[in-house]
Amino acid sequence: MLDKIRSVAQGWVGKALLALITIPFALFGIDSYLNNVGNHVAVAEINGHSISVQEYSNALKNMRDRLLSEGKADQSQLDSPEVKSIVLNQLISRQLLNNEIQRAKYAISDVQLSTYITGMPEFQKDGKFSQEIYDKTLQQNHLSPSKFEAGMRNDLLSQQAQDGITKLGFVSNAQAGNAFKINNQQRLVTISEMKTNDFVSQVKIDPAQVKAYYELNKNKLVVPEQVKIEFLLLSATDMIKNVQVTDTEVQKYFEENASKFQGNEQRRASHILIGFGVSATAEQKLQAKAKAEELLAGIKKNKKSFEELAIKNSQDPGSAVKGGDLGVFGRGAMVKPFEDAAFSMKLNEVSNLVESEFGYHIIKVTEIIGASADFNTLKPQIKGDLMFKKAQEEFAKQAEGFSNIVYEQSGSLEPAAKAYGGQVQKSDWLSRESGAKFFKGNDKIMNLAFSNEVLKDHRNSEAVEISPNNLASVRVVSYKPAAPRSFEEVKAGIESLLKLEAAAKLASTKGAAALKDLREGKDVAGVEWIPEVTVTRKNAQGLTEVAMNQVFKTNVSKLPAYSGVADSKQGYLLVKVIKVEAYVPTDDEAEKSAKSELNAALMSEYLSAYKQSLREKAKVTVNEKVLLSGAVNNQ
Repeated sequence: MLDKIRSVAQGWVGKALLALITIPFALFGIDSYLNNVGNHVAVAEINGHSISVQEYSNALKNMRDRLLSEGKADQSQLDSPEVKSIVLNQLISRQLLNNEIQRAKYAISDVQLSTYITGMPEFQKDGKFSQEIYDKTLQQNHLSPSKFEAGMRNDLLSQQAQDGITKLGFVSNAQAGNAFKINNQQRLVTISEMKTNDFVSQVKIDPAQVKAYYELNKNKLVVPEQVKIEFLLLSATDMIKNVQVTDTEVQKYFEENASKFQGNEQRRASHILIGFGVSATAEQKLQAKAKAEELLAGIKKNKKSFEELAIKNSQDPGSAVKGGDLGVFGRGAMVKPFEDAAFSMKLNEVSNLVESEFGYHIIKVTEIIGASADFNTLKPQIKGDLMFKKAQEEFAKQAEGFSNIVYEQSGSLEPAAKAYGGQVQKSDWLSRESGAKFFKGNDKIMNLAFSNEVLKDHRNSEAVEISPNNLASVRVVSYKPAAPRSFEEVKAGIESLLKLEAAAKLASTKGAAALKDLREGKDVAGVEWIPEVTVTRKNAQGLTEVAMNQVFKTNVSKLPAYSGVADSKQGYLLVKVIKVEAYVPTDDEAEKSAKSELNAALMSEYLSAYKQSLREKAKVTVNEKVLLSGAVNNQ
């Protein structure tokens, strides 16, 4: 079967198939783009296998594109360290799994692979495998059959290895039923907090303690490396002042885009229709027009006759019985000649004859709702939009030249400033973190500022888009390496920290003592309980996550039941469980669904633990310098 497929097929899979295999292909790095010169610097190494910058960048781009297409993230989130970490860990896990597949000698035969591919829905026509669809979808996406088959084989091997692990996650009906009841159990509870801040005033810190803490943690109390930079912006906003938009352009845009400027106006109208048919002759149209003109003349003499004449003469049966009333409608609901006339008329005005594809209309506007968006009102807005559009076009024209000049004349930003009418600006000391905030959350430009080319060679950075329609280039003026903070700088902060730690211990000690007395049935002074609430694991009734965890950890074999937990940030939390109500399931489907969810969660945990065990046994190194250099963000 594979020989038959190979004999004709030439390319890659369509969009539907991409949803299934794009990520695996990016992760395995089999795409031809990975062969680009200079892109094989290792981001990470796993037992001697390297993950290149290009491979990582492709996977990162794939992840970003997928999240954006699903509407699950905005651009700032996509550039976050969390997303980058997820992608790198996926690559590492994938390679570890691939190594394990080879070690354990998993295998997928040609027959198995052929059966799977020919059974894929993407290649089916009338319930059968279509060689034509297979060939076409492969050709459209530029992947050879051998690469496609290799990728699918790897996916199936990976699935085979993982299936053996996930099958270990079995949940019996009894376990699932018990878990379902526990998960839906209700508990009547109250809590009391002994807050750390309430004990701070009782704490005294000896200066020697502060000094000792400083000496012990001096290597952690550092000022990060910092730079003073010069930077130059090319912005579409700055180009607006040089843009001209004439009234004629505004009027033309308004007329060409009338549908965009409809406002919220609606009309109610009645009409009398004298039709002339789809294939009417010139004579038939003249006869219809003559009759319509006769009716119009009668209405002009007596406007009150409109409804009566509509009932007797209108050839629109739906509205004729209602005196011609069409109800309320907005723009776009009627044919254009009718709409143009109706929305140009005043209240209770009767139109002249209006010709449409249906015949001749006599229209009467009976109600106007909302407001129209007239040209004079919209003129300033349209003019502003057109000015910014022209500025964007000018920005696009200048962006390439700006990028070239800061690169070609990299010894200074002044030539670019002179050529593009900008002003070189200077910053105060900036770390990577504060610089990213300075440039609107964009860390690319600060990564460049700390790169060898810019930092050590004193060259302009490449031009980077720090936000839509804004390019920036930087050069380093001064540099300060990371250095320990002086004792005087951090003394006050250390003292506050030590006070909080000591206060937390006091709160914890008092809380533990109170818990002991409560369990012994004693009254405890100073314990203030909140109003009682009934909670389930899915309904916290305003309780914090810490409180909820403790509520359901509490042993309820004897009620009321007490428990407590120390929270280093908040103090000590006391929990009192007053009543427990078991959940009695009334819906078999809900219980089955809960079992399915529990099985899925257990399978996921087994698989996660398996991958973690592979990582712990392997030699994995990550090249932090490459990740921070910005190279992986600019592929």
